[in-house]
Amino acid sequence: MGLVADAVLDSGGRVHGVIPEHLVRAETAHVGLDHLDVVSSMHERKARMDELSDGFVVMPGGFGTLDEVFEILTWNQLGLIAKPVVFLNVADYFSPLAVMIDHMIEAGFVRETFRPLVNLTDDVARAVDIATGPAPEVDGKLRDLDVTAKRSAL
Repeated sequence: MGLVADAVLDSGGRVHGVIPEHLVRAETAHVGLDHLDVVSSMHERKARMDELSDGFVVMPGGFGTLDEVFEILTWNQLGLIAKPVVFLNVADYFSPLAVMIDHMIEAGFVRETFRPLVNLTDDVARAVDIATGPAPEVDGKLRDLDVTAKRSAL
């Protein structure tokens, strides 16, 4: 994340970071950002990043990256938010994940209607276009299904 922030700053861009307290204490906070929100937990970090964002470009990363993006995808699936998510597939990094997501759909663990929530591109400009565009319209968001089921029960 620090390398991306440095590249943005070096190009004249602005960077707003969000970091939990325990990582500040571990001296991993980036001191040169335009703004840095210090929050109490990783969950609060994800919620704050959602508040600040209209969409998400996912860069190659590790467990934390997957944790954050799958929470955002889940929030989209539930209907808690409606924000575009795009994986920037640098050097085919996310290709195996795309295969896994398709497998989850084929196995019946994710509805086919939710597939548009996951976008994949190796083109930076396209990733920005997707992330700054409208969220995909999907039928059967779980929040909608819950409301429909409650109405049917009445």
